[in-house]
Amino acid sequence: MTKYGLATSALALIASATCSSAFVPTTTPFASTRLFQSTEVEETEETKNKNVAQTEDTSRDKVMTFSYDMSLEEKYEKPTYPGTGNGLSGEEGEYDIVVIGSGMGGLTCAALSAKYGSKVLCLESHIKVGGSAHTFSRMHDGGKYSFEVGPSIFEGLDRPSLNPLRMIFDILEETMPVETYKGLGFWTPEGYWRFPIGTKKGFEELLTEQCGEDGPKAIREWNALCDRLKTLGGSTTAVALLNLRQDAGFLSTTAGALPFVVKNPDVFADLPLTFDDLSKTVDEIVTVPFVRNFIDLMCIFCGFPAKGAMTAHILYILERFFEESAAFSVPIGGTSQLGETLQRGLEKFGGKLQMNAHVDEIIVENGRATGVRLKNGKVVKARKAVVSNATPFNTVKMMPQKEEEPKDLTKWRDELGSLPRHGAISHLFLGIDAKGLDLSHIQDPAHLIIQDWDRSMQDSQNLCSFFIPSLLDKSVCPEGKHCIHVYSSGGEPYEPWEKLTPGSEEYEAYKKERVEVLFQAVERCIPDVRDRLEFSIIGSPLAHEAFLRRDRGTYGMAWAAGSSAPQAGLLGKVLPFPFPNLKTPVDGLLRCGDSCFPGIGTPSAAASGAIAANTMTHVDNHLQMLKEASQKDPQYKFLDPGFMGQVYKPLVQGFTPSAELRTERFASGANVQPVDYTAKNAARDAASVPSESSE
Repeated sequence: MTKYGLATSALALIASATCSSAFVPTTTPFASTRLFQSTEVEETEETKNKNVAQTEDTSRDKVMTFSYDMSLEEKYEKPTYPGTGNGLSGEEGEYDIVVIGSGMGGLTCAALSAKYGSKVLCLESHIKVGGSAHTFSRMHDGGKYSFEVGPSIFEGLDRPSLNPLRMIFDILEETMPVETYKGLGFWTPEGYWRFPIGTKKGFEELLTEQCGEDGPKAIREWNALCDRLKTLGGSTTAVALLNLRQDAGFLSTTAGALPFVVKNPDVFADLPLTFDDLSKTVDEIVTVPFVRNFIDLMCIFCGFPAKGAMTAHILYILERFFEESAAFSVPIGGTSQLGETLQRGLEKFGGKLQMNAHVDEIIVENGRATGVRLKNGKVVKARKAVVSNATPFNTVKMMPQKEEEPKDLTKWRDELGSLPRHGAISHLFLGIDAKGLDLSHIQDPAHLIIQDWDRSMQDSQNLCSFFIPSLLDKSVCPEGKHCIHVYSSGGEPYEPWEKLTPGSEEYEAYKKERVEVLFQAVERCIPDVRDRLEFSIIGSPLAHEAFLRRDRGTYGMAWAAGSSAPQAGLLGKVLPFPFPNLKTPVDGLLRCGDSCFPGIGTPSAAASGAIAANTMTHVDNHLQMLKEASQKDPQYKFLDPGFMGQVYKPLVQGFTPSAELRTERFASGANVQPVDYTAKNAARDAASVPSESSE
């Protein structure tokens, strides 16, 4: 939800990089304790693939992560579920770019690459588009109920905004109808309260109400935190995530931020803070418990509370949530509309999406990714690049180790496969009768529930959310009914589930046991919800894994802020950069999605896809896109680096895209002109069509 504030990190790139080598994956070993950040447990043969230690201690001061040795053979068969597809579709072909996965990152990468003129194929294993942002339906008594399976809280989709996903919609000239609401409901040990957005005065009134005699102190400390991070927060309108690319061309595409840097030179001193652990700053400034708890709750959408979260996660909230225009959005028709909107953009520019087409292997020949092998055995070739939108854990499974492969590839695979991750998620889907139901005590469809402030917010039995989209979107269920999605935090241990057989008595009993806390959460708001049930569906981590194609049902990668992740490149040597590189040791293989910068969340995942697409095109194409975008709304004016971008362009254009992504030398001159892929592909397609005289 808050990741678009990470645009400030573009300034870190300006400051730290002088050439494209700044982003080459490094082979520097990372700390051996990385796998068990939540505890100081030494990894041994006995503890591999066992995470009891991480779940036994769920106190507030611990950071919970899980780790597995992906090289170990799985000792059980993954369950399959009707409605997820068999993955056997897909045809052979040849494209410039092949994208694996149609999550927000993959679809954005594919759509923008198609807009840039490349011939693009996006392959999706599931029968539905959108990755974690898709919707499923259930018929009951002749009525249709639609449920979210992933994210449900979105800010800035109702208007041009700093949300990268909204920016991408506007660049693709696609629209998505939404309804809006202006707050989040919180059910805490002390009772119910509401966080209002779009009003600083309303937030200060909340602090006064909840903090009692400490109210004035709470307001002072909150304002002090805002002041401390003011310069970094202000940079959100100096440069955007969409300006970024991972080669020397970024010096040109982010050059528009230079006036801000000149005016605010102190931003350089704060650059490490952008990626550092937010709790360090909070601990220095904030003492009032309510404010500390609020900050943790706002950060938890990235998977961590303030301890473990980057400072950048809070910046958008500090800068934008108190503007009058701020609002949360409910996509009309469900969150599946996010993916479908991007799909329309992809197809508008000639790209192709193939559903139910599971990728078994990324084909690597002579150190280069040349295509993919599908589950049905067919091969799809990629002239320029393969981009994986799968999790790092799923990606390494598509790259089985080969004899005599380069050592840096083996190291990359081992390190990515063993990255710490968040736990899984449990779901509860409810269809209820709304006859006589009075919900006047709530104003919003989205709510968070916490049981105990002294327990970790990553504990799936302590923190959960529920979402009632039918309060605003009447299309998702029959008249007089409501549909409710309840889901745990991303800390559900997977190990107990993998030992169970879906459908067995033991499995069904364990499902009911683990979601009891989810039922109780809804009862805080609707005490008679069980009496109103039309039906209920429990989604276990096994189902979450199967439907969302996420290894062990993980919420995502979990590298806690404060140190650099493995494969972070040279940037990781000068800043605590907590993300592996989107580039890989394999030429022509890139990654995008929530395991890449800028992290977890639909806006962040979309931004990572945009950065990958930008990286694969010539800087001239990127600059042209930014100029077009800047003209779509006054708020986007800052996207265009303008004169300064043109000043830097001659210095960097010969190095874009970087050498490992070039399959064709540039048309003429000293390798400085962009290839017109649209024209080349049109000529190639025309040559492949038989003429009438030859028939």
